[in-house]
Amino acid sequence: MIDTYEDPGTPGCRGGWSYLWWLVRRQPGRSVAGALLGSVWMVLLSATPYMMARAVDDGLERGDTGTLAGWTAALVAVGAFNAWLSIMRHRTMTRVRMDANFRTVKVVVDHVVRLGAALPRRTAAGEVVTIGVGDVQTIASALTVVGPGVGAVVAYCAVAALLLSVSAQLAVVVVLGLPLIAVIVGPLMRRLQATETEYRERQGVLTARIGDLAGGLRVLNGLGGKGLIADGFRRDSARLRDQGYRVGAVTSWMQAVGVGLPTLFLAVVTWLAARLAAQGAITVGELVAVYGYVAVIVRPVAYFIDWGYMLGRGAVAARRVVGLLRLEPEPDGGTRDAPAEPAVLHDPESGVRVLPGRLTALAGARPADTAAVIDRLGRYEPSAATWGGVRLDEIPLPRLRTRILVADPEADLFAGPLRALVGGCREPCEAEILRAVHAAVADDIVQGLPDGLDSPVDAQGRNLSGGQRQRVRLARALLADPEVLLAVEPTSALDAHTEAAVADRLREAREGRTTVLTTTSPLVLDRADIVYHLVDGKVAASGSHARLLAEDPGYRSLVARDTDAEEVVG
Repeated sequence: MIDTYEDPGTPGCRGGWSYLWWLVRRQPGRSVAGALLGSVWMVLLSATPYMMARAVDDGLERGDTGTLAGWTAALVAVGAFNAWLSIMRHRTMTRVRMDANFRTVKVVVDHVVRLGAALPRRTAAGEVVTIGVGDVQTIASALTVVGPGVGAVVAYCAVAALLLSVSAQLAVVVVLGLPLIAVIVGPLMRRLQATETEYRERQGVLTARIGDLAGGLRVLNGLGGKGLIADGFRRDSARLRDQGYRVGAVTSWMQAVGVGLPTLFLAVVTWLAARLAAQGAITVGELVAVYGYVAVIVRPVAYFIDWGYMLGRGAVAARRVVGLLRLEPEPDGGTRDAPAEPAVLHDPESGVRVLPGRLTALAGARPADTAAVIDRLGRYEPSAATWGGVRLDEIPLPRLRTRILVADPEADLFAGPLRALVGGCREPCEAEILRAVHAAVADDIVQGLPDGLDSPVDAQGRNLSGGQRQRVRLARALLADPEVLLAVEPTSALDAHTEAAVADRLREAREGRTTVLTTTSPLVLDRADIVYHLVDGKVAASGSHARLLAEDPGYRSLVARDTDAEEVVG
């Protein structure tokens, strides 16, 4: 199976079937071995009725004990050998499935890492979770057709040839039976793929909704919106349940056909063989053989239906994986050099001009408008934003990322010691970490944990409060010490006293460096060198906090809603 550090290869992304075929081609030896073992196993199953017929006709009917014993011994030997083949076939197919499982996981994880920060902007978290939880297993199960599936086809042809030696009429019935079953099952398979696709899409949306609710439940409860969101979630859950019933209805028909059609097939062929035996056209031993042949061939016929169901689901799951793999990471950009010295950042779409070495604040009634400006200035959205007159999309992305940092309020916090969480990919000394922690007013967090900086923090900081997580993220951004820091609502979860302290220390820590914040807190706005008031995503006014309070009624209405905070500023 694929090694942890092995290159998984470049998957086929033309569609779901292309991806499944790529998984088969990535393990050719194992796939061929599975097909060969499955074919021999199934053919030997069909050889058993032939030996039974010979034992009846040549030994039992003639009273030849030696011949009967010989055929009996052959049956025992073939049965034992086939049991061993069955074990080897199962082991091989287990490896085929596990390789497909691990390879798909590795391909998806590698691509998610390549997408990086662009991932949340391209697809919902629920889509990725659904792929990891359900689709990977479905794809791996679909590869069962590689071994027993090929073997079933070979066995079907072998039984048809054996029946031809007994009766051409029976052989014709068997040969024509499979196309008839395909005609019956085909529409069900197409309907299953359609309903399964819709079900998977709804499941991804609902999974994303669950994640959003888990992250913002306390905020929703505080705003009084818990009931409204719960009603919407209940409606979406009901729609998903109804779609699940539709998938289940088609699946039940597929399973009923998988059991019923082979049984009916067995009955028809056995009835014809019994009539031929009564008419003397075939011997008693041949009648026993025909019954055995059909009993063997019932399994491949049932397999065809079951594998059609599994392949249909596998193709749907593979299409979802391919859809994720088709998402492209942000382009590296052109070959132009970034400004050698601190320079002006300009967003033509909003009119925001960020002067180097200043603390700039963006305030707007809609947080999405100010966050969009940050995304454009940080080159997380395509735009005509420039840095020192050079378009950001013409600067190689790695160089840009080393000098401009976007501090997202929902940035991931990985599990591990607080020291590693704040230090990031660097290995700073303890003094540097403590300075960043102090600047983010997070000293109490370190002091409150049992082992200080070495205390473990859960994934996403679940053992920290919302305000503590925000200050840890800010400390990590300050420790990175980028030339340009773009921070989205860095103090929104803090109380007024802590927020005022953060604003003062942040200004001191970033003295002489370019810093842009989005906020509507007068405590933070009062410390900014320049404030841009955005209305509908455009700059409506700019200046100091005091000047805008005096001259811009819209700005005054926006930031003066917190009377206590205004008094602190005063």
